[in-house]
Amino acid sequence: MADTATTASAAAASAANTSTDAPPFQLGKPRFQQTSFYGRLRHFLDIIDPRTLFVTERRLREAVQLLEDYKHGTLHPGVTNEQLWSAQKIKQAILHPDTNEKIFMPFRMSGYIPFGTPIVVGLLLPNQTLASTVFWQWLNQSHNACVNYANRNATKPSPASKFIQGYLGAVISAVSIAVGLNVLVQKANKFTPATRLLVQRFVPFPAVGRLSCRHAPGSSSLCKALCAWQLSAWPCRWPSASSRRCQRRQERSERLMRHCAAGLLRGRAGGGQASQPW
Repeated sequence: MADTATTASAAAASAANTSTDAPPFQLGKPRFQQTSFYGRLRHFLDIIDPRTLFVTERRLREAVQLLEDYKHGTLHPGVTNEQLWSAQKIKQAILHPDTNEKIFMPFRMSGYIPFGTPIVVGLLLPNQTLASTVFWQWLNQSHNACVNYANRNATKPSPASKFIQGYLGAVISAVSIAVGLNVLVQKANKFTPATRLLVQRFVPFPAVGRLSCRHAPGSSSLCKALCAWQLSAWPCRWPSASSRRCQRRQERSERLMRHCAAGLLRGRAGGGQASQPW
């Protein structure tokens, strides 16, 4: 046991000595410091990096094996911190942390932008009919539901009925809001044709935004919203008279950030059964 620990320490030291640009590698930990805005920004950019979608099967196996060698203290000399961080990024982007199975490409966090952008464009198309409005809202919520399910917390399995219930609730809510607002805008006689067209362009935002605030079973929208809020939060700079309030607010923010960032980093996207940090 002592020999294994010594070997692992030596391997880690070797990696640190051969890479000066990257920080010392820590298995399962974020590469960038989470105490600053820039560090959190780089961390989330790492999670959604679409380049991991093009990783080959052979490269994935090499990355997994490299991390296993590091874990068991059998790392070959000359391996750099940069290589270890890259291997961990690839593994976390492709494999589910609980099941260790590959996540279907469109439902990975790294695929959220390239596969979600066409849906957003469809939501914002002008002069939509009732059928097209229903279709794009349904497609958007279906994609979100599949992403949430593919990145769920598999250590705490929940019945499929909860997922289906949350999915149906999200679809019905989004479609109802979008269609209802479109009907109201069309019946608004006070709007000029140009104003009516402009307002209709913004109909998808409340329909999608309302669902982002709804903590439905199996949904990670609330967690992602909290992460985005914490990402832009500024340090407390109030005078000492309110230092206790600042400290409590900062501690609560840090708990939220750890809860949400851990879910995204580990590929779970804040599963519906996750405990609330507050």
